[in-house]
Amino acid sequence: MSAGSNSFEEVKAVVLSAHDNATFNVDFYSSWAENYDKDVAVLEYRAPTLAANSISKHFSGDREKAVLLDVACGTGLVAKQLKKHGFGRFVGVDGSEAMLELARGIGLYQELKQSLLGDEPLPVHWADSFDAVLMVGALCGGHAPVATVRDLCKATKPGGYVCMTTRSNIDNLEYKGALDRELKQMEEEGLWICVEVIEVKDWERSVTEKEGRYSPGVVYLYKKI
Repeated sequence: MSAGSNSFEEVKAVVLSAHDNATFNVDFYSSWAENYDKDVAVLEYRAPTLAANSISKHFSGDREKAVLLDVACGTGLVAKQLKKHGFGRFVGVDGSEAMLELARGIGLYQELKQSLLGDEPLPVHWADSFDAVLMVGALCGGHAPVATVRDLCKATKPGGYVCMTTRSNIDNLEYKGALDRELKQMEEEGLWICVEVIEVKDWERSVTEKEGRYSPGVVYLYKKI
């Protein structure tokens, strides 16, 4: 991928190649890291902003002292949005060291850890540690298994929030259905309560011919019991 990979057609080709991978490909994301922020801007990708808005709307604690865990943090887009809402302490996890290096460069994270979602659980000592946990963008087929959401819940303090996003486009509907069932099952188990589910039609520009100009997505916000 060249440094000039920022026209919509070029970005579309990059995204489709990511979706073609049956499993998360660290090398692919490492090669994409340099152009990632520019490319998702071309896609008008709204998930980081929408997730940050959801947390901000419901969080009533001390934002400067709150510690937030950003799972699949990538280059740090979510932390940048949360910073605008007054949050200032972040821990990030991602599978790509190249992505983490860029996240390190923005100076918002107190700690960054390389970890492959689904292959490795979050550290045991992180249990009940974070005021809010977010996972934006990686809950989809071929990336993070649905069961990853249980790790997110474990890492959250009682009374804290878990914010997750996924796409609702045709290619992700099977995964989204399984995710919805897991979230509901955890609610029935008394692990958390659903605060809000926000369905968004214009999540990002569509890269396939199956949909209109924009693909849909959804933001989930849960409060740990």
